[in-house]
Amino acid sequence: MDVYLPIANLSVDGFVIVALGALTGVLSGLFGVGGGFLTTPLLIFYGIPPTVAAASAATQVTGASVSGVLAHTKHDGVDYRMGGVLVAGGLLGAVLGALLFRFFQSVGQIDVVINVLYVLMLGTIGGLMLRESLESIVARRQGQAPVAKRRRHHPLVAALPYRWRFYRSGLYISPLAPLILGTLIGILTMLMGVGGGFMLVPAMLYILGMSGQVVVGTSLYNILFVTIAATMIHALTTQAVDLVLAALLLLGSVLGAQFGTKIAFRLKPDLLRVTLATIVLLVALRMLYGLGIQPDEIYTVAPL
Repeated sequence: MDVYLPIANLSVDGFVIVALGALTGVLSGLFGVGGGFLTTPLLIFYGIPPTVAAASAATQVTGASVSGVLAHTKHDGVDYRMGGVLVAGGLLGAVLGALLFRFFQSVGQIDVVINVLYVLMLGTIGGLMLRESLESIVARRQGQAPVAKRRRHHPLVAALPYRWRFYRSGLYISPLAPLILGTLIGILTMLMGVGGGFMLVPAMLYILGMSGQVVVGTSLYNILFVTIAATMIHALTTQAVDLVLAALLLLGSVLGAQFGTKIAFRLKPDLLRVTLATIVLLVALRMLYGLGIQPDEIYTVAPL
């Protein structure tokens, strides 16, 4: 089914785009990530311009997050107070990210910046997650029960003033910590078209020290509002949001998120982490390969 994308200015197979949306929706429900970290690279591999892919993926992530938040709310898996602080930081980060996006776009380097950010972020996060997961699996196979690490916030977080109680997360920390974290995620959302969950989830666990029971749901809650803001800002400033592309992605992602959430409550956490880490590293390697090869067309002409 050929579908014309007016902003990307090309025709695509609609079923392929819907399938990509379904795949990232499943990841959203499984891991608490918006799925944009995979959507944007796959769209680029498929031939969508990086700027359009990043802006439109943020819209798709919104749909997947709505579905995921509703599913986790049923299991009381969302810390709304923590999520509110993260969202406040995310909105600020979205504005700052928009300014950076326009700057790199004006100097003709936004495509390179998007690809380099993906290689660095995905490579680092994927490597750390894979190492920890494999260590845990090896310990179990050797008959050694892995020592459960006590969730405790980072010493820098403990040093921040004005502490609040986040009851669902089991924390008594300064709201400045999640506010700063949310700001960084908001910047990434604007630049990369991601919800930021692939960074937010580990940061909530190992920096803020949140309870694992509410991490996924709270991550999706933050992603929901930040991606809405990112989509609106992109539509008003960069004009890179392709609504036809976003609609096709949403069609698949909303259904995929519900399916992924059901699987998440049945599979072992170690297996989930290894799977996510492997996917992240494979995408990073493919992006790195794309940066190193000569493109089919060295020069492009774009309207001013």
